[in-house]
Amino acid sequence: MKHKDQKQPLNVRIKDLLSRMTLEEKIGQMSQVEKKIASKEIVKYFIGTFWFLHYHEYVKFLLYLFYHIKLYSNNFFLIIFMSFNLLPPAPRASAEAWINMVNEFQEGALSTRFGIPMIYGIDAIHGHNIVYNATIFSRNIGLGVTRKYLLVATIIRDPELVKKIGAATALEVRATGIPYDFALCVAVCRDPRWGRCYESYSEDHKIVQAMTEFIPGLQGDVPDDYAKNFPYVGGRYYLFTFTLLVAGCAKHFVGDGGTMNGINENNTTIDRNGMLSIHMPAYLDSIRKGVAIVMISYSSWNGVKMHTNHELITRYLKKQLNFKGIVMSDLGGIDNITSPPRTETETTWASLRTMIVTLIAFECIDVPTLLVKKNVIHMSRIDDAERRILRVKFIMGLFENPMADYSMAHELGIQVQHEEHRELAGEALRKSLVLLKNGKNIDEPLLPLPKRASKILVAGSHAHNIGNQCGGFTIEWRGLTGNITIGMSCNLFKLQPFVVNIPIEFDFRM
Repeated sequence: MKHKDQKQPLNVRIKDLLSRMTLEEKIGQMSQVEKKIASKEIVKYFIGTFWFLHYHEYVKFLLYLFYHIKLYSNNFFLIIFMSFNLLPPAPRASAEAWINMVNEFQEGALSTRFGIPMIYGIDAIHGHNIVYNATIFSRNIGLGVTRKYLLVATIIRDPELVKKIGAATALEVRATGIPYDFALCVAVCRDPRWGRCYESYSEDHKIVQAMTEFIPGLQGDVPDDYAKNFPYVGGRYYLFTFTLLVAGCAKHFVGDGGTMNGINENNTTIDRNGMLSIHMPAYLDSIRKGVAIVMISYSSWNGVKMHTNHELITRYLKKQLNFKGIVMSDLGGIDNITSPPRTETETTWASLRTMIVTLIAFECIDVPTLLVKKNVIHMSRIDDAERRILRVKFIMGLFENPMADYSMAHELGIQVQHEEHRELAGEALRKSLVLLKNGKNIDEPLLPLPKRASKILVAGSHAHNIGNQCGGFTIEWRGLTGNITIGMSCNLFKLQPFVVNIPIEFDFRM
């Protein structure tokens, strides 16, 4: 079979495998599942998507699950597993434990009819922030103000620093056997009332564009002779060993940072010119730099849900920009199209512009399958989605190297490399500090502090709370609170030499 021959051109491999797949297999590939309810057996027998539920819902879900296992016993599974709920294989799980878990799921995927490998994805959005003993980096809003000095009077932003953070993140993510990262958020936050403002680099789209250097840090630099607008996931030599890098994701397409009154998932009211000139440019840069996946936003544009926006997703992203990577829904994004949620009609499903669904339920399999057979959804849309999925999987090298190896597992514990990454985190933190005003007037600056100063007052409700300073998606989904936070390392006291160079006492006041 040609799709198994690595020497065949990419399009030949895709065409060959696509021609052999059934409708059910294609739709199964278009599904994503949360790992908490997953098992090796489910991967082997079940097509679909499912999500972490509360206990009483979980019991009902299992009854429904086993009924469907019987219905689909000859079919296979999915595009992506994910650790959205930030649940490790075990408390303080080692890199080896993560690899064991990922490989168990992969074994199930490989045991199916065509052995199409699955992708495991994780939210490593400021370092490998879920994993114990990984490096935590500054949030995007802080990195957006990092700067470096070229000449005495020239200060510019520091996208090279962000690229280094992407590379460090890729190394630590790969150390746990994971090939896909749900980053980078390229939202342009236009209203500071938006609760996810810290995920944005800036209100200035030019700064956000510059910071897309995270993507080649994560995925590798696109070669000069590489096809334009194609996803690219390369590798690099590390300690004389060739290491595969990590696929990235540009999100949330598009305009999620411009919603009215800063309300999350709300409506972005702006004309086409404003949308394309403010919120779209970072996606153009991301695609040019080979980003593998684009994730759709929960928000709406002028009253039209982005998940159903034919103009921007089909005509602009896929056709005009000629993006060839995966276009996927956000967590439960299809459920949230209707009000109340999960009341989709045939018309709703037919209006979807992304056919790669995330964490809903069995209707993600049953309904599209039925609607294709009824010609409500055209088979060409299913094939387009599956073609994109296979393209990314081939480019990632998953067909040749599906199993995570243990050769990099020590990276989370190796002192030299880990210290290098923590020094990088400290550099980012220092460069993100902003001095609003240096004293009452220019002739009497407050900084640097005089040597006679003996105390510094650090005020504020989070002054001595490292957990709150790190924010959400740090060890746990909503983050942790407290000054001693398990699994995180603090760079706060590395700042002291840059404020004063004398012994000094810090007084933290809440």
